[in-house]
Order: sequence, then structure tokens, then C-alpha cells
Amino acid sequence: MNDPASRYPTVLQVLPALETGGVERGTLEVASAIHAAGGRAMVASAGGRLVPNLLRLGADHVTLPLASRDPWRIWRNAALLEEVIRSEKVDIVHARSRAPAWAAWLAAKRTRVPFVTTYHGTYSEGFPGKRWYNSVMARGTLVIAISGFIAELIQQRHGVPPARIRMIPRGVDVSQFEPAKVNGDRVPRLARAWRVEDGQPIILLPGRLTRWKGQGVLIQALARLRNTEAVVVLAGSDQGRHAYAEELAALARRLRVEHRVRIVGNVDDMPAALKLSDVVVNASIQPEAFGRVVIEGQAMARPVIATDHGGAVETVAHGVTGWRVRPNDPDELAGMLDQVLAQPLATRLEMGEQARAMVHARFTTAAMQAATLDVYREVLG
Repeated sequence: MNDPASRYPTVLQVLPALETGGVERGTLEVASAIHAAGGRAMVASAGGRLVPNLLRLGADHVTLPLASRDPWRIWRNAALLEEVIRSEKVDIVHARSRAPAWAAWLAAKRTRVPFVTTYHGTYSEGFPGKRWYNSVMARGTLVIAISGFIAELIQQRHGVPPARIRMIPRGVDVSQFEPAKVNGDRVPRLARAWRVEDGQPIILLPGRLTRWKGQGVLIQALARLRNTEAVVVLAGSDQGRHAYAEELAALARRLRVEHRVRIVGNVDDMPAALKLSDVVVNASIQPEAFGRVVIEGQAMARPVIATDHGGAVETVAHGVTGWRVRPNDPDELAGMLDQVLAQPLATRLEMGEQARAMVHARFTTAAMQAATLDVYREVLG
């Protein structure tokens, strides 16, 4: 292994691509922290729309076909990563997704470079051999769990001792998600784009369009609301899942609420979107490993309703910093939405401020970055 004592360490993060999502954002945030600390930040991926953002942070990008799950391609990627590690004098390899992680694990073993993983998801085990395939995310010298829920899952599924697990929650950039800084035409511009009238309550569900995120549950809840003025906004890319977006539109038509549903695609100004909303909803049917949109809503002092499982149990104190409801239960979600929308504005704002204070104390990007750099220092001894 290279001697990091003579220079700042070089960290290579690997993931499938740099398009959109929590894994990608976390990668950029950590790359920024490495660069700010005087190290060299490198990322290997198949590329994507976030590569220019990465380069602006002072990091380097290596384009490799890491999105492939084909065993031969993974084996070939291991050789390519080994070349990168040796030529660029990489000190730590940090894997964030399973297929690239297998290639990175092999390359790290061959070069005797410390291997770190971040266990980002619950990872289904629906067919034989899937647990073994998932296990690469638990093979790090140290394994970063993004919530206490995930830390327990790693121990139970893979037998990883607590001594090898570091629990580092995801964070919010509180300098960006700051209500007082969202001003000018940012909020009115979104309201016009979403065709929302003044005074219409806005229920926002941020998240990519995929069935387990529960957009359909929210549309069903909307049809049950006593508040007949409320509008649901589904903000997130369908990432090519056009059939699911069409299915959601058809569901809204069948329930006769199509005039109160907006499927708006990817939103570049999420702080403004959150500030425009009256309630932020996480309706995920399956447990979220963490659920960053919850803490983003809380950072913007918005009332948040989340499903009562996964990471939300750790970020939403029921009745204190938000509310939790049973998963996949449109009746309970509708009842909670009616209850929240009927509250005086002052009551909602008070809870929003409590949630915001909690985020500042426990779930900031700066805290996540500092804890990750501590993991790098630890594996380097």
C-alpha cells in the first residue's frame, strides 16, 4: 500500500453512474470534503449528468462501465480499477453499490489497499444467491451504515460485528436548505409551473417515481381527504419508468382526482419546492434505508408525514418533529393529512421549527462528511 504519511491520501469512490439519487449526492458531498481536507478525491463510474458538478468540486472522474452486473464485465472492471489504483497511487477504495463493489473489492485485495463500503439500501433477497451477492457491501475493512436500522440489518444478515460498523446518517446541507434564503421569484415560479392557485394546500412527495416509494398510496389518500382543495405534487424523475408514471395518471383519473395531481418530474430547486409545500410526505411501502427527503423537509421547517418503518423511525419523533403512519394504508395517511391541514398555521410552524432544530443538531452534511473522513483516517491507522 502507498504511504499516506508522506502526502494527503487519495480516495477512490466507485458507483455505477452519476445521474441522480441519494448515493450520487453522498458521493459528491464526500468528494468535496476530501478535497477541502487537502486530499485527492477520485470517482469511478459510467458517467452521467452529475460529472460536471463533481469536477467543479475539484475531484477527478474515471469513466468505466461500472453499471454492468455481468460477471465477466465485473471481472474486467476489477482489472481496470487495479490499474487506476496503482497508477494514481490510491490509498483507500470506497464502494457504494454492489456490482462496482465486487470489482473494487477484487482490485483492493490485489493491491492491498483498504476497502471501505457504505451500505446504502435494504437490498432484496428474492432469489437464491442474492444474499451472497449483497454481502460485498458488508466486506469493507469498515462498513458505513446510513442509519441504525441498516446497522442492525448488516449484523443480522451478514454477521458483521459492531466493531466493524460505523453508523453515519445522511445529512442536509443546512446552508442550502434554509427557509430564510429561499427568496425572490423562486417559490412563485414553481407555483406557476405546477399550476397551483394561491391558498391551495400543497402536499409534496419528493422522490424518484418507482412503485415502492408509494406515490400510488398518496393518490389514493388524496381521494379520501375531507379537504377537497388540496393538491398532490409528485416531484421526481421517472428514470425511464414511463409506464409507472402513466399508471399513476390513470389511477388519478379513475379516482377522479386528476385535476388535483401534478406529476412534475425532476425538480432542480428542491428548497423552493419544500418551502412552497404545506405538508411533505414520505409514503414508502418498503422501509427506507434512511430517507433523506424527510430531513430535507424538516430542515425547511415543513410538517412531515412518513411511514412508520426503516430510517424514518429515527428521524421523525411522532407528534414532536412530524408524524408517522402505517405503510401502504391510504386511509390512515388521509386521516393524518386532514388532521395536519386542519391545524392552525402557527401550530404547524412550531412543529416545523422543532424539526429544523433537530436536523441542525443531528443530520447535517457537515457532520456526515466529518464522520466519513474519520473512517478514512481510522482505516489508514
